Amino acid sequence: MRAGDASTVDVVVVGGGGAGLAAAIEARRVGRDVQLLEKNAELGGSTRWSIGSVTSSATPHQIAKGIKDGPDGHYDDMPGFAGPLQVRENDCLRRILCDEMPETFRWLLAHGIRFHGPMPEPPNRQPRMHNVLPNSRAYIYHLERAARRAGVRIESRARVTRLVREHGRIAGVEYTTGTRTARVDARGGVVLAAGDFTNSPELKRRFMGEREAKVEAVNLTATGDGQILGLEAGGRILNGDLALGPEIRFIPPAMPSFVRRLPPWTWLAELMAWSLTHMPDMILRPFAMSFLTTALAPSLALFQQGAILINGRGRRFTDERDRPAYDIPGEPAGVAYILIDGWIGEMFSAWPHFISTAPGIAYAYLPDYRRNRPDVFKQADTLAGLADAIGVDRSTLEGAVSEHNASLSNAAARAGSGEPQRAPLAKPPYIALGPVRAVFVHNEGGLAVDTQHRVLDADNRSIPGLYAAGSTGQGGLLLKGHGNHLAWAFVSGRRAGRIAALATASPPTVKVAA
Repeated sequence: MRAGDASTVDVVVVGGGGAGLAAAIEARRVGRDVQLLEKNAELGGSTRWSIGSVTSSATPHQIAKGIKDGPDGHYDDMPGFAGPLQVRENDCLRRILCDEMPETFRWLLAHGIRFHGPMPEPPNRQPRMHNVLPNSRAYIYHLERAARRAGVRIESRARVTRLVREHGRIAGVEYTTGTRTARVDARGGVVLAAGDFTNSPELKRRFMGEREAKVEAVNLTATGDGQILGLEAGGRILNGDLALGPEIRFIPPAMPSFVRRLPPWTWLAELMAWSLTHMPDMILRPFAMSFLTTALAPSLALFQQGAILINGRGRRFTDERDRPAYDIPGEPAGVAYILIDGWIGEMFSAWPHFISTAPGIAYAYLPDYRRNRPDVFKQADTLAGLADAIGVDRSTLEGAVSEHNASLSNAAARAGSGEPQRAPLAKPPYIALGPVRAVFVHNEGGLAVDTQHRVLDADNRSIPGLYAAGSTGQGGLLLKGHGNHLAWAFVSGRRAGRIAALATASPPTVKVAA
């Protein structure tokens, strides 16, 4: 296609993550021509990066365990996660999520995706969290295959740069791919499903603040493309100031963990599901540790007990008990190390003092990091030896620890203040965990949408021809707790794709089996 050339389909989907693929599959299922455009070389988006859990009621997994649960219970429990922020919730979209998720869960199963669970996660009064097997790549593997089998036109490395407006409606998109500029028109509508804006300094600065703008995202390609397009078309963003994070995370290993490398085949997932139910924990624990020590945040309880953060020069640079993740991006290379001594090391080697956890799965302790992540675990009998091990100046590190310990000398005087008392770092061996960096996992800021997933303008009127799903079209819905973001991605994606397809004036171009 030469610059300026255009093609026409019924529905254009912008984004190839979980929401985008769900939208494309459903639009195709009702017999419409669908074009999906993904800016990256591969499909997946933040769905591929996620832990992979979905929260749902009335699932076959609940029924098999005799758990009586339904959408009403899910709806009633969700505000418990939001707390005082509940006044900002979109109750209509929450109702849609809870009502539609049980059927969407079965839709995922029908596409070959398998889960382990359900797991408890208070304040949910029933176990509703289901963990995908073997990893979150399974969503994209199976849904991409389903989309291609159905005849969805998928083009990667295709970044949408502009929404085309004609006769008062969004009529298509312009996009670039390599050196080409192309246009594709949409008879039914354009569905924006391009994820969140956790890695957009511009949007984070605008809606969250200057400190947040400096913190990167887990998914470096989550640059808010859909929100930007929606704003340019006259839409608005709700809850743009809310986000999960920033969190402290370990630098990923050079080689993906064993669990992340497992192929997302259905038979393997079913074998894993059986094993998780029937095999002893001692056999399964190494698999869980591969995940827990790689993808999850270290507990902030480390800092309450006395751990400190040092930068790449060996200097302590922050109060570790006062949102330290905000200060890490300003340090050399944007990384730091968690420094502990032998006393803290012993404490975090057994229950109840864990370093990381996946709710309902397992807990990881210091020996698990020593065994599974030697790249982020360094130990020495002296501070000078530890400085050499992590490549920082000896005198700087020794001085930082000495100054920290001196600041704790009046701990006894503060004992009655109610402030947790920290012990000095004085017992060998000394251990450095890291490098660690600060990241945002996801944010809540999505375009305002109505219950038909149509994007709304400043006057609360729908923008003809423009829809949004997933994080891009979160619409004020609060999705705290594990599994709700992915649940919304699939529910809203399916609905937005189907509604946009049915808005096409022409009859279906082809019949596609359900």
